[in-house]
Amino acid sequence: SSGRLSSLKLHKAPWYAGGSARMSLLILVSIFTCAASVMYLVYRNFPELPDDEMEKIKIPKDMDDAKALGTVLSKYKDTYYTQVLVAYFATYVFLQTFAIPGSIFLSILSGYLYPFPLALFLVCLCSGLGASFCYMLSYLVGRPVVYRYLTERAQKWSQQVDKHRDHLINYIIFLRITPFLPNWFINITSPVINVPLGVFFIGTFLGVAPPSFVAINAGTTLYKLTTAGEAVSWNSLAVLGVLAVLSILPVCFQKKLQQKLE
Repeated sequence: SSGRLSSLKLHKAPWYAGGSARMSLLILVSIFTCAASVMYLVYRNFPELPDDEMEKIKIPKDMDDAKALGTVLSKYKDTYYTQVLVAYFATYVFLQTFAIPGSIFLSILSGYLYPFPLALFLVCLCSGLGASFCYMLSYLVGRPVVYRYLTERAQKWSQQVDKHRDHLINYIIFLRITPFLPNWFINITSPVINVPLGVFFIGTFLGVAPPSFVAINAGTTLYKLTTAGEAVSWNSLAVLGVLAVLSILPVCFQKKLQQKLE
């Protein structure tokens, strides 16, 4: 039957691997617990602050939280430069690793706290590392989870990746700039469909730069913002569109050149 044939194809797919989804989730929860414990230690080692300020030291869920956090961190970032930087870095990587919402506010916040070049490098590095840790988690425990819950989408993306196998970095950059695929989906399915980690990291590091540029730039006027959406203007969207096209242009030229040579 067609259902059986489909099942056989899935089992033969290069990204398929069997395993227990329940066991994978159990391992994932264990790793998350360990990472959360590390975050707790980072939080506990933060300088002692008055209670009214300490309660603002939390992962921002909205722009008001980001403003409150920015107020406190900007007050202490010169005195406790290393502690603030380490806490920012660890929190950003933690959020990215486990695909927890909130990193957009940290990107905006970086523009408020740090000089633009440092802020951009920080956000790109944190995004690249966090996404790579997410990749490694998926490599470790993600195959049965992806197979069970994201089979069809992973199959489709696997086909796209195979088409762009010769220029994967450009393709990853393009995907990071554009909203065609959610970042969490890219992170957890990439190892399953055999996207190399090095290519994945470089593509992510470079690809998140343009959107981060917009967020960081907005962070310089943090207190004028009321929502994260206000960080994005029509001009910035146009710039992102141009950069997305530029990222894929070398691929188009290469294909045309190959066609002419053939």
